[in-house]
Amino acid sequence: MATILYQFGPIVLIIVLMYFILIRPQKKKEKEVQRMRSSLEIGDEITTIGGIIGRVVSMKEDTIVIETGSDRSKMRLARWAIQTNNTPHEAEAAPAKPAEKTEK
Repeated sequence: MATILYQFGPIVLIIVLMYFILIRPQKKKEKEVQRMRSSLEIGDEITTIGGIIGRVVSMKEDTIVIETGSDRSKMRLARWAIQTNNTPHEAEAAPAKPAEKTEK
């Protein structure tokens, strides 16, 4: 019984470590990206996965239309193709300040 534990213990430990080192941070990042894509607003400046920078003009459930360049070219993209939102929003830009302590 103890030999089985010694044989499979390191394997189980490696699997648990791999979960906390690789899988869990990846899932957390995916949730943040999904939250960013769902919180897009008209007028936000975005960057696509392909490197195209544009301003959101209209949105549907799974697609968005962006304007690019000075000639106002419009492109329709899938939401999954958005990499970053370059427009800072007030909720994200204002970090919570710790309560100030007064000394007596």
